[in-house]
Amino acid sequence: MAFSFDDLASACAPDWNAYIGHEFVRTLGEGTLQEDAFRHYLKQDYLFLIHFARAFALAAYKSRSLEDLRHAHEGMKAIVDMEMDLHVQYCQEWGISEDDLAQLPEARATMAYTRYVLDTGNRGDLLDLHVALAPCLVGYGEIANWLNDQPGTVRGDSNPFDAWIGMYESDDFQASMRAERAWLDARLAGVTRARFNELAAVFRDATRLEIDFWQMGLDRAF
Repeated sequence: MAFSFDDLASACAPDWNAYIGHEFVRTLGEGTLQEDAFRHYLKQDYLFLIHFARAFALAAYKSRSLEDLRHAHEGMKAIVDMEMDLHVQYCQEWGISEDDLAQLPEARATMAYTRYVLDTGNRGDLLDLHVALAPCLVGYGEIANWLNDQPGTVRGDSNPFDAWIGMYESDDFQASMRAERAWLDARLAGVTRARFNELAAVFRDATRLEIDFWQMGLDRAF
């Protein structure tokens, strides 16, 4: 049997669905999310992106082929050279300065997920690392598509969070999501059932930690 990303999502369907349709996501789409909850999430997401870049640096170290090394390099370059600047600009639109971001304390949910990803990558191989990152790399694109399918989602100026949806429904992000799914599908296709079960456990745990990250934003928790 050839496994794929869809099999990972199916293996933890209740958690995956709870992540995609979390109250934070749903109310963001409806435009009813409390703005201070969204600001708290934005601040912590800045810290997450820093560790995300570190994860791609680890992916470069773990790469055994030039193709994978280039993939890791491009991922880290995109975060450091583009996504971080875009995130800082977006935070400024929400009244969060770059100085504010530089002095942020790290919430426990941020520490839990980012350190889980890095620990998984350190003790496992490149596929373990990508599977741990998949709820973010693939999930945010899936969430944007899910929101656009919901009858309660409000688009345009009447939703203060419309630009956030726009970032993840963009052609560039959707292309990145499809590329990551293809990378995972190509490597999952050759694993044994026992190995798939190990990877499914990583994906489940990472998805649960992403759920906690949404909840952290909703609760304004540290």
